Amino acid sequence: MRVAVFHGSPRKGNTYRAAEIFLEKLSACGEVHVTEFFLPKDLPAFCTGCTLCFQGVQEKCPNARYVTPILDEIICADALVFATPHYGACSMPAVMKTLFDHIDFLVLNVSPREEMFEKKAFLITTGAGSTAAIQPMRSFLKHCGVNRVYSLGFRLLTDKWANIPEARRARYENSLRRGAQKFYRAKKRRPYLSTIIFYHIVKSIVMKKYIGAGNYPYENWRAKGYFDKRPF
Repeated sequence: MRVAVFHGSPRKGNTYRAAEIFLEKLSACGEVHVTEFFLPKDLPAFCTGCTLCFQGVQEKCPNARYVTPILDEIICADALVFATPHYGACSMPAVMKTLFDHIDFLVLNVSPREEMFEKKAFLITTGAGSTAAIQPMRSFLKHCGVNRVYSLGFRLLTDKWANIPEARRARYENSLRRGAQKFYRAKKRRPYLSTIIFYHIVKSIVMKKYIGAGNYPYENWRAKGYFDKRPF
């Protein structure tokens, strides 16, 4: 299994340790090839909002030298793992949001890729409001077609994994190992019902009524045959 991992913090603290435990168990389950990206090192620039990716010329993105290798790995990977701390605004940190901003064209109403519907994803978060950080990431991935998104969020009140009380730390580590085993064994499934409904809304209303012929999303859908067949 080919896995692309995205770390949402340069600090190798609680979230990094949780991801380490998860990946160690995942690798112990079978043949796993892991490629890791550390943010912001591997994507140091914010999205400029130029909309070139929405026009079908992603290679002209001002940050293409960073985005292209990330996008290539996302498309080729069998599974995606996102490990991010929870920040004060009850969401993911800016560096993780920047990643999603740069690949926003993969959503169904712009330029969906059939490969995305073959993938599963796992989200790992830590922090006092960690579960709140999961929701926007899960929603985005579902709109890109990822067929199953699993997650674990830990509400930690310390900045050091070793300082977590031993019994509670053992429970967290066991949860991560069980999650990794379940994730490894998870087979491809049909997309979420909400994703299927969104596809039909985009096909029947958004593309034809609001975007229309002559614009990239519409023409891309037509070229790929998405009006006649589902991309999943």
